[in-house]
Amino acid sequence: MVGEGVLHECLLHPDVESVLVINRKPCGVKHPKLKEIIHADFFDFSPIESQLSGYNACFFCAGVSSVGMKKPEYTRLTYTLTMHVAQTLCKLNPDMIFCYVSGSGTDSTEKGKMMWARVKGKTENDLMKLPFTDVFAFRPAIILPTEGLKNVLPAYKYVSWLFPVLRPLFPDYFGTLKDVGLAMINTVMFGSVKKVLDTKDIAVLARKTDEIVQ
Repeated sequence: MVGEGVLHECLLHPDVESVLVINRKPCGVKHPKLKEIIHADFFDFSPIESQLSGYNACFFCAGVSSVGMKKPEYTRLTYTLTMHVAQTLCKLNPDMIFCYVSGSGTDSTEKGKMMWARVKGKTENDLMKLPFTDVFAFRPAIILPTEGLKNVLPAYKYVSWLFPVLRPLFPDYFGTLKDVGLAMINTVMFGSVKKVLDTKDIAVLARKTDEIVQ
């Protein structure tokens, strides 16, 4: 859902010249800006490395739920996979900015009680050690999907009508997918002093039009 929404904003944005999507199956979107690579094994990018150079940013939106999953498998699909992709791209595009979709409640100390939060925290921390131009961790909570997109989680269909009421009351938890996409684009265009961005930070950054966000 997040990946589709971020792609949507990139294709609409006048300052985004081209977008490469790497998917396991076709995304079903056609656009003059868009190139798509279908690649089954995200743990081995070597067959497609020749097509991954020359990009300013990576917006990493892949992820899995930890529900019903043991730590070794969740770590493999969250930490190991993300680091493999990031290390490959860093080697090919050292000037790249890397934006990672993490989640609200992620544990930067890596010592908390929640397994998924510790794994996400380690992923964020180790990404920020890589020699990219910059790395940003996005921690959205409850996200209002962009109208008209296909990959919307079923639960959102039943609660989206509550967003106009709840967002003003709980701005730390309720945000929009449009804001996530625009904020990612703006990290590339303007930068951000904050490297870990929660829902309120994302909303501010999404509306930025000049200078570095403080």
